Amino acid sequence: MNNYFRKVGFGLKPGEKAPSDPLTWAQKQVETIPELNWKGKYIFSEKEMRQHWIKQRVTEETTFKKKYKNDPEGLRIAEKKLEDDSGAKFWPNNEICIRHAEAVRSKNPVLAKLWYFWTNHFTISDAQRLPSFSTGAYQREFIRANMDKTFETMAIEGTIAWPMIMHLDNKDNIGPKSVSGKEDWRKKENRPATINENHARELMELHTVSPKAGYTQEDVMGLAKIMTGWRPKWTKKSDQGTDIRFMSKRHEPGKKYVFGKEYKAGKKSLKIAIKDLVNHPSCRKFIATKLCRYLITDNPTKEMIAPIIKAWEKSDGYLPEVHKAAIKVAFEYNDKYQKFQNPENWWLQTINMSGATYAYPIPEKKMDKFELGNLISQELREPDRLLKDIGYHPYRSKQPNGYSDLSSDWMSTELIIRRLMYAKRAFHTYKIKDQIDDTIHEKIIRTNFDNPDKILKIVSKAKSNEEKHMILFNLPEVLRA
Repeated sequence: MNNYFRKVGFGLKPGEKAPSDPLTWAQKQVETIPELNWKGKYIFSEKEMRQHWIKQRVTEETTFKKKYKNDPEGLRIAEKKLEDDSGAKFWPNNEICIRHAEAVRSKNPVLAKLWYFWTNHFTISDAQRLPSFSTGAYQREFIRANMDKTFETMAIEGTIAWPMIMHLDNKDNIGPKSVSGKEDWRKKENRPATINENHARELMELHTVSPKAGYTQEDVMGLAKIMTGWRPKWTKKSDQGTDIRFMSKRHEPGKKYVFGKEYKAGKKSLKIAIKDLVNHPSCRKFIATKLCRYLITDNPTKEMIAPIIKAWEKSDGYLPEVHKAAIKVAFEYNDKYQKFQNPENWWLQTINMSGATYAYPIPEKKMDKFELGNLISQELREPDRLLKDIGYHPYRSKQPNGYSDLSSDWMSTELIIRRLMYAKRAFHTYKIKDQIDDTIHEKIIRTNFDNPDKILKIVSKAKSNEEKHMILFNLPEVLRA
């Protein structure tokens, strides 16, 4: 069953004793949400991080546009200093360290792996500088913190959070018949109030029921009207950086309809609508399928999905029970199915299985030495660059549906070559060869695989420890779990 610890977690450290009851070991980790393992001084709330976003965005888009209108070189220098002052290049690296410490340093790697699933499900794509300032905090505060609650709670909290409202443009969703929509200045400035359906569409398509629910354009528009008025209060000083609130002046009046159900105008209608969406049978099936695809196989069967749906129905979407069911299914199908690991999960397995967790992620004491206003060092920028290079940066998805969970999308020649390069880089950067002795790779193999002799035979043909490292972490037995 050693393979199971890579399927639901990130493998075992060299010489680490495997738990005698793998299923219980995994399920207990998702019952509660412990404090983050990270003890660094730079761990701030989404609201606190938002102030850095405001500082850069407002300064750059207002003050700088006027001040450096005819001075491109002056603008370049000023923008560079502003990046340092606001920490634009430091924060994502710090957040990645917080994120990855949960995988390789905490006692809850299974919880971490499922956290990464949900952050990709409720993804914030690479837009509006959100990855630099808000996405990491959003994933901690609105996703991880709600993993011991119902899916309904996570969906509501994630939907009306400031980063998601900004990301999916609901700030621009204004009812044409609302008080604000009828104001005279809109005609004078030719800025009519319009329904922006982007957030409503993604809430249905990507976050809850999926297209298989058979919703129509009318349903999307109905939900979009329900969502009018949810936005930050605009001020010149904060440039939409204030807390999200329901602004009745921008809310479309009258009745709305989604899946034939009538919703009254007002603040309460959004939470009611989300409750109805997450309790739709298509939502349960959609999420259960994605969980199986993430942990087990690209093509989940009805038999795999059924226990997760049953657990959802029995617990009213209580996520610890949903997670336990998914973990059990992965356990039961462990010997029959292997899942090609996405680049981030593969990288964290490489670190954890080789025992390099003392060096990666960058320790708190190094991150804590950084002070805003200074140029961030190459060393401290390594996490951000690494994830970009291997093709899976959790804060910089190019699409609103996040990264693919299909193996075929991660098997290109280029991406495999990058894994070879980073396995080599890990060997040298994190001093794998100096950690224990020349038997390090044998210890890794015997700890993590049920068929160690086969893998040892392959790896033993390598001419150096460096080659052993590159070969081992790019074998099919490692790439798949």
